Amino acid sequence: MRRINPIAMASGATLLIWALWLNGLAAAQDQKQTYRARRTADGKPNLSGIWQALNTANWDIEAHQAKPGPVAAMGALGAIPPGPGIVEGGPLPYQPWALEKKKENQKNWLTRDPIVKCYLPGVPRATYMPFPFQIVQSKDNILISYEFGFASRVINMNLTDEAPVDSWMGWSRGHWEGETLVADVTALVENAWFDSAGNFHSDSLHVVERYTPTGPDTMLYEATIEDPKVFTRPWKMSFPLYRRLEKNVELLEFHCVPFVEELMYGHLRKKDIE
Repeated sequence: MRRINPIAMASGATLLIWALWLNGLAAAQDQKQTYRARRTADGKPNLSGIWQALNTANWDIEAHQAKPGPVAAMGALGAIPPGPGIVEGGPLPYQPWALEKKKENQKNWLTRDPIVKCYLPGVPRATYMPFPFQIVQSKDNILISYEFGFASRVINMNLTDEAPVDSWMGWSRGHWEGETLVADVTALVENAWFDSAGNFHSDSLHVVERYTPTGPDTMLYEATIEDPKVFTRPWKMSFPLYRRLEKNVELLEFHCVPFVEELMYGHLRKKDIE
C-alpha cells in the first residue's frame, strides 16, 4: 500500500501554518540563550501575562494527518486538524503492553478521554489545550490559571516538601535557572491523558517543565517526561508559547460541566409520564 505523506497532502494554508509554527520554534530555540526578559521587583524574569500555544497537540502530541471527527454529521467542523507534533526524537518510547493500551485508547477515545467528561487536563496537557492560561507571579509562588474548567495550580518556589496527596494538576516545585523557570511536577493522578489520541501515563509520571522567555511576547516551553511504568526511557516535548495581545484581554469562563451532564447522566433521567 502506498504510504501517504501528510505534508504532501496538506493544503497551502496548512503548510503555511506548519511553517510558521516550525519557524517560531526554531527562533525560540535560537534566542533561548540570548534574550533577557524584563524583571520583577525582586530581579527575576517576569513571565506574568496571558499565554497560549498555537498547535494541534491537544489532538495528538505526535505528528498526525487530518482525519474525520467522531460525529460524521458535523462534516469539516468536527474534523481533526493535522499537526507536526511536539515530541522530540521520534515515536514515543512505549513499553510493548503500553503501546497496545494506547492503540485501544485511541479507538475508544470519545468515551475514555478525560477531557470529554470535563476532568482537569493535568500537566503538561493544560499548557497546549486550545485555551489561554494566565501566569501571575510573586516572589514565593507562581500561579497558573487555565481557562478550561477553571483549572489552576501553584508553582511553589524553593519548596522541598513532598505532595500530601495525588491530584489532577499535581504538585509543582519551582526554581530559577538564569532566565528559565523550572517546575518539577509530581503526584499526578494516572487518569489524565497527554492528548485525545490515547497517549497516557501512570501514577509514576514525573514532569520537569522549563519556561524560557525568547522575546517580549514569546516563550519556549519544554517538558521532560519520565514514567518508568509506561515508557522505556524519558522523552521530551517542546513548542513556543505566545502572549495574547488583544485589547483588554482576559481569561473568560469555560465552565464545561453543564456541557457534559447529558453525556454522563442523561441515561438516569426519569421518563415523562404519558
